[in-house]
Amino acid sequence: MSKRALLVVDLQNDYFPDGKFPLVNIGPALDNVVRVIADARARGDRIVHMRHEFPTADAPFFAPGSEGAQIHPRVEPAQGEPVIVKNRINAFLGTDLEQVFDADGIEDVTVVGAMSHMCIDAATRAASDLGYRTTVVHDACATRDLEFDGQVVPAAQVHKAYMSALAFAYAKVTTTEEYLAAPAA
Repeated sequence: MSKRALLVVDLQNDYFPDGKFPLVNIGPALDNVVRVIADARARGDRIVHMRHEFPTADAPFFAPGSEGAQIHPRVEPAQGEPVIVKNRINAFLGTDLEQVFDADGIEDVTVVGAMSHMCIDAATRAASDLGYRTTVVHDACATRDLEFDGQVVPAAQVHKAYMSALAFAYAKVTTTEEYLAAPAA
């Protein structure tokens, strides 16, 4: 089995245009994730899907049992691909994700999904801190506009700021085209 894993983070219905918390450019990011998943399946890489749920039914989005908390149908897990439910931003915190990777001897982790400034950032930093060689396919990730100190920061700038920070010390940050063209490690 491959020593590579693809971590698909929080591609859930609430992040899409009809959901409760839509992201900017989620459609193009989803198209790229679909391609990365197909490649990972063809290579025999381990694929793990993360699904966030807030712990209460009155959550602003990703409420337990809601349609919005379900994984988007275009990236529905295949048989044998685990879905790990998390209640925190960091995919490793309070879950068995590290044990799943270690049981398979995973050495390389590729991260895709949402949101760039939250769960992608946290999962990438944690994977790197745990010793996995980590890659982020940045155009297979999406985020949203943020506001701080009365100023709106557009999603594109949020995304670039987070990707540049991850590329500085935590991960290789690449495009879908570059990722798919690279030979398997």
